[in-house]
Amino acid sequence: MAQEDSNAAQENDNEAQQPGFSIEKIYLKDASLEIPNAPQIFTERTQPQVGIELSNVAQQIEAGVFEVAIKVTVTSKIAEKTVFLAEVTQAGIFQIRNVPEENIPMIVGITCPNILFPYARESISDLTIRGGFQPVLLNPINFEALFAQQQQQQAVQADSATH
Repeated sequence: MAQEDSNAAQENDNEAQQPGFSIEKIYLKDASLEIPNAPQIFTERTQPQVGIELSNVAQQIEAGVFEVAIKVTVTSKIAEKTVFLAEVTQAGIFQIRNVPEENIPMIVGITCPNILFPYARESISDLTIRGGFQPVLLNPINFEALFAQQQQQQAVQADSATH
């Protein structure tokens, strides 16, 4: 009997030491739509130029728990007139347990944004439709390439700071 208890305790310890990743919460942290030149802008017949900016931020809330947020800003302009400015910050709380410390930046920089992006894309589309415009359909984003680019920029900055 004592042997069985010992085996069960050892199995529980092994499970507790296994790497783990879970989504605790996904939420819309911030959303805004500005149409500074309404109602006159709705009479324009010129095709607007659309610009998209994306950023992501991660912060540790407690041991093994991280908030990751991606911010998407869509700006539509006709010449110098802003048609609309839509901004969404989609966030999530993720639990990351028993993962080597050097792997955590990749998880919060690639995996978590990949999970959040479809929600942000839907929110941007919904905001622009509610504003009376055609939906803005964001193309998929390669967060792995963005992460590699950020790492490279940080390495260059660190290298130039030491010289």
